[in-house]
Parts: sequence; structure tokens; C-alpha cells
Amino acid sequence: MQKMPIVLKDVQKMGRIYFFVMGIICLVSCSEGLVKSEYLSTDNGVWEKDDVLSFTFSEMDTLEKHNMFINVRNDNSFPFSNLFLIAELNFPSGETVTDTLEYEMALPDGTWLGTGHGSLKENKLWYKRNIVFPDSGVYTLRIAHAMRKNGNVNGVVNLEGITDVGYEIVKSNN
Repeated sequence: MQKMPIVLKDVQKMGRIYFFVMGIICLVSCSEGLVKSEYLSTDNGVWEKDDVLSFTFSEMDTLEKHNMFINVRNDNSFPFSNLFLIAELNFPSGETVTDTLEYEMALPDGTWLGTGHGSLKENKLWYKRNIVFPDSGVYTLRIAHAMRKNGNVNGVVNLEGITDVGYEIVKSNN
């Protein structure tokens, strides 16, 4: 009768080891193509018009193609169904590429897009497909919001509901 508890303990130990190994495999496979990622938080969920979020990165493979994403986390206080951004990518050579971007954040019925449960949603938004970083050195990505209310010339000064903004660079499959 004493062997039964030992066998049961062995089975429990093997189960724990199995789940641990599977967890490690999932973590490695999910982030296999991830090259760089970073987030900055806004001030209490309010992104000010003049607050340009700046990210620097370096040590990029100069031959391989990458995909870049802008990641945005919003909560239920975000008052719009879309988001306009101005993204500026500065290369070590001094070249600058500026893009005005529009992203859909909610369906017409008001259902938030993105992933997450509860009031916080995360959106992974395409920025650059198959980009090659041709120069070694420091790159800078600057992101600002460009939101306006319909009929207003001046931009929204305090954009509520954006809690975090970031970027992600992954290896391209192409």
C-alpha cells in the first residue's frame, strides 16, 4: 500500500514537468520572430497632443526583411472609433520617413477591435511591411496622435482612453 502514494506523486511530478516544458515551448514558438518590442505609458490614460512618444533601437539585421507594428492599448474611455497617428522613422543615415496613419479601433456598432478581456484592448496595427534596415546604428521611431473632432480645425489636446503605445518589429516571412 505504500507504493501507491509514491506512484501518484511520480505521476503528479511528471504532469508538472510536462506542463512546464509545454509552457516553455509555447513561449519560444510565440516569440520566435520577435526582434524588438517596447511600450510607453501615457499619463493616466491621457495622451496629450504635444506628447510625441519616442523609441530608439539599434543592432538590426541590415539584410533581412522585417514587419513593423504600432501597438496601442485603449480602454472604454476612448471616445472615437478610429485613431489617426503621425509616425516618423529616423534612420542612422539622417533619412526620415513620415507617415500619417489611420486605424479602425471599433466596429460601427461600437464593439472594440483588438485583443483582451474587460475594458482594456490591445491593437497590433500594421506600420511597415517587409522593411529592410539598411544602416547599422540607432533608429528612432516617433509617434504622435493627430486626432480632431469633426468640424474642428484644432486637434484634440487631451486624447483620453489611450493607456499605452508601443512598437514591435518581427522577422518577415517573405
